[in-house]
Amino acid sequence: MKPTSWIVFGALFGFLAVTVGAFGAHALKSRVSPDLISTFETGARYQMYHALALVLLGIAAQSISSPLMEWSGWLFVGGIVLFSGSLYLRVLTDVSAFGAVTPFGGLCFMAGWIFLALGAYRG
Repeated sequence: MKPTSWIVFGALFGFLAVTVGAFGAHALKSRVSPDLISTFETGARYQMYHALALVLLGIAAQSISSPLMEWSGWLFVGGIVLFSGSLYLRVLTDVSAFGAVTPFGGLCFMAGWIFLALGAYRG
């Protein structure tokens, strides 16, 4: 994947994080409990952190060519989908079973950071 593609992914996920965060802050406030609002905000916060990580990955990948960097990007994307997505679904559907997916997203985030570190070190 071209390095600039990670920047595009990051920018789009960042846009969605702001949009989802605003939705949570305004549309959900009167509909769900404060605990669920906090859960929703956690999803948006981690999505934004990793959207920014994707942008930085795209910048770094312009000078560091490593398959580990690409793996890092895909792990961040997977983490956003699994971690943040499961938290959003948990809150919006009130189905607690979605919470079982969340740790897998967290593992993707952690692995993404390790792969990024290794890719930068080896590159």
